[in-house]
Amino acid sequence: MAEFKMNVPVVQKDPLITVDVDPANPLPPGRYRFQLVVIDDANNESAATVLDVIIADTQLPTAVLDMVNADKAIVAPNVAAGNAFFLSGARSSDVAPGKVKAYRFTLIEGPV
Repeated sequence: MAEFKMNVPVVQKDPLITVDVDPANPLPPGRYRFQLVVIDDANNESAATVLDVIIADTQLPTAVLDMVNADKAIVAPNVAAGNAFFLSGARSSDVAPGKVKAYRFTLIEGPV
């Protein structure tokens, strides 16, 4: 079990880690980004991989954006130049009896 602090790595030998949450001070709703780098027995480090975790609000709808293939299966967000791709908000949700009624997709940043 680990208590994560922003930009402070937690290093361990086990590949599975529990993210502890203090009941008196829980993580506020929102999107959190975790990074993993693995180190081999020769001390070589992998490239970093990133995972977005969404802590859902129980009152507001929760938006989840994925990239999917033509079969609507979630895929890694990498696209060869010149190829079309699909974005999906299908995993977005609202707590019953509410329901999502619109999806607003916006390109907010591009290459510099």
